[in-house]
Amino acid sequence: MTDVATTTPTLTTTATTEKAEEGQVSESPTTSEGHHALRHQWTLWFMHRTPGQKITDYEAAIKRIATFGTIEEFWHVHQHLVRPNDLPNISDYHLFKAGVRPVWEDDANIKGGKWIVRLKKGLASRYWESLMIAVVGDQFDLGDEICGAVLSMRNSEDILSLWNRTASGARVNLRIRDTLKRILGAPADTVMEYKAHTDALRDNSSFRNTDVYK
Repeated sequence: MTDVATTTPTLTTTATTEKAEEGQVSESPTTSEGHHALRHQWTLWFMHRTPGQKITDYEAAIKRIATFGTIEEFWHVHQHLVRPNDLPNISDYHLFKAGVRPVWEDDANIKGGKWIVRLKKGLASRYWESLMIAVVGDQFDLGDEICGAVLSMRNSEDILSLWNRTASGARVNLRIRDTLKRILGAPADTVMEYKAHTDALRDNSSFRNTDVYK
C-alpha cells in the first residue's frame, strides 16, 4: 500500500495543454456560458453496501450523482461531495465517461481491465482528488482508452482503480501505469496490480487474483 505525498493537481482543457489550478484556466475553449469545456462529459456515481448485506442487482445499487462537461461544473460537483475519508466503509465513488456504465459488462469495458492501487486508511481524499482531476483533464493523453476511475472505501484499506478499454494492450497499459504513478507522486517501486474484466467476471471478484507489478 502506498502512503507517499502527492503533488498539487492540475486540470487540462480540451485540445490544450494549459493547466488549470483551482478550476481557473486561460486561453482555453469556452462554452456559450463562458465555461471551460472538458474533452469529454463525465458522470459521477455512488454506491454503498451495508456490511453483511449482499447486493443482488449491482447496477440498481449504483446511484448517479451528476454529469458534467466543464471545469466549472466539475469543481461545483466536487465541492459538494462528501470527502472520501468521511464516507462509511464499503462505499464507492465511480467516475466514468458519460454513456459508459461503471460495470464490467459495458461494451466500453468488457475487453478492458483496471489498474489497482491500495492505499493506507486516511489517504483516500487527496489521492482520489488527484486521480479525478487527471482523468477528466485528459492527463493520460490516450484518447478513448481511459473509461473511468473508482474509489473503494473498505475496512482495512482504500483502493483506487483506473479502468481502460484494452486489457491486451501491454504497451499502452504500462504507459497508463507509469502515468498513474506520476500523477499520484508514487515512488518507482510502488506495487501496482492489474486485472482484466474478463477475469473479474470469471471469479466474480474485483480485487482478488490480480497480476502484480513492482
